Amino acid sequence: MHELWAVLAIAHRDLVKLLRDRTRLISDFIFPLIIIGVLGTSLQAGFGEVAGFDILTFVFTGVLAQTLWQSAALGVISLIEDRENDFSQEIFVSPISRYSIVLGKILGESLVALPQGIAIVAFGLVIGIPLSLTALLALVPVVLIVTVFGAAFGVLVLSRLPNRRAATQIFPFVMLPQFFLAGVFNPVGNLPWFLDIASRLAPMRYAVDLLRNVYYAIHPESVDVALAPIGTNLAIIGGLFAVFIVVGTALFVRAEQNR
Repeated sequence: MHELWAVLAIAHRDLVKLLRDRTRLISDFIFPLIIIGVLGTSLQAGFGEVAGFDILTFVFTGVLAQTLWQSAALGVISLIEDRENDFSQEIFVSPISRYSIVLGKILGESLVALPQGIAIVAFGLVIGIPLSLTALLALVPVVLIVTVFGAAFGVLVLSRLPNRRAATQIFPFVMLPQFFLAGVFNPVGNLPWFLDIASRLAPMRYAVDLLRNVYYAIHPESVDVALAPIGTNLAIIGGLFAVFIVVGTALFVRAEQNR
């Protein structure tokens, strides 16, 4: 219970920080809505009949998963901010597990990403995306899995970065290629062999595909949109999460000890 309260306290701190940061709130909400509204609608108008499935819905599901995953991953940048403010030193000398500290950050950034998901879903309903009550309820656990998975990836990437400036320079190179390799906007089922390998190495791919597994199981299309069965995606996400959390925490703790 002592460790649980520590995890919840750290998560609560990150959630309160979000509510006080109005600039981040506005930017986090607006960007994915623009992507869905502009890119999704234009692709549907230009290639909808050729593709054989609803591209707007395809982009909506991709952007929903990508936004939640990326927001949680980027949010863990607060670990570096805490390091620069020496706050991380204070919590690392507290009598709680290092894994509890990192899990608290992961949980906090996962909760921070959820309002974005709610806004995207609301926008989807406005523009006519098929979203039944069954689909909404089924997506709740998927959203939680996606955000926690993304935050764990963020811990791994940020664990060895020295400061926030380095993080803002590295993250675009880590995230941007995954937008296309993960199939957020475009199908990736028939890529050239070298891009197919890169796609399978992109963690975001499995988060996007898992969400589509669940959505299209309830609102099926005329063609198979998801890339792999839901069990395969869950197994890969579970394995990658374990690797990210163990390796990322170990590297971050070592970096703190070497300061």
